[in-house]
Amino acid sequence: MSIVVHRVRSVLAPLTRTRAFRAAGPVLLPPAERALAWLSRGRFQLSAVLVPSLVLHSTGARSGEPRDTYLMYTPDGQGRAIVAGTSFGRQRHPAWTYNLLAHPDASISVRGRRMPVRATPIKADDEREAAWARIEAQWPGYRSYERESGRVVRLFLLQPLADDAGPDPRAARKQ
Repeated sequence: MSIVVHRVRSVLAPLTRTRAFRAAGPVLLPPAERALAWLSRGRFQLSAVLVPSLVLHSTGARSGEPRDTYLMYTPDGQGRAIVAGTSFGRQRHPAWTYNLLAHPDASISVRGRRMPVRATPIKADDEREAAWARIEAQWPGYRSYERESGRVVRLFLLQPLADDAGPDPRAARKQ
């Protein structure tokens, strides 16, 4: 990681934990991410300036409809991604976590490349601690969202699947 990115993160990380950011972030960031994704044809994300970012393509837990969510992720060092359902420190779990619990087979897009994944909740205490350590090495203080939310944040490990898993069934619905 470059020294510049590290310094920018260390300055911005505390700001992202303020009440103002937790109030404005969920309202302002998703539309900005969608607009930038549209302009760059999915190759660039605003959040990717500071942290590894992906688009999670999941199936709605209740609706069965396709859902896209822009998320920060942390590489686990073994080709998998760790995602945390912090929801900006809000008291409720984000909808995408319910989607993955109901439909663990999903896909992700990273820098415009889409790949199928299987989501597995990280539940064991030692695995959660190791995941949080990795996440906080990337974004210092990120676990404060868990403490401030008053809930146990859902952590998921996204395991890439073979690309020959067949076509995405959602693609057929869009045509």
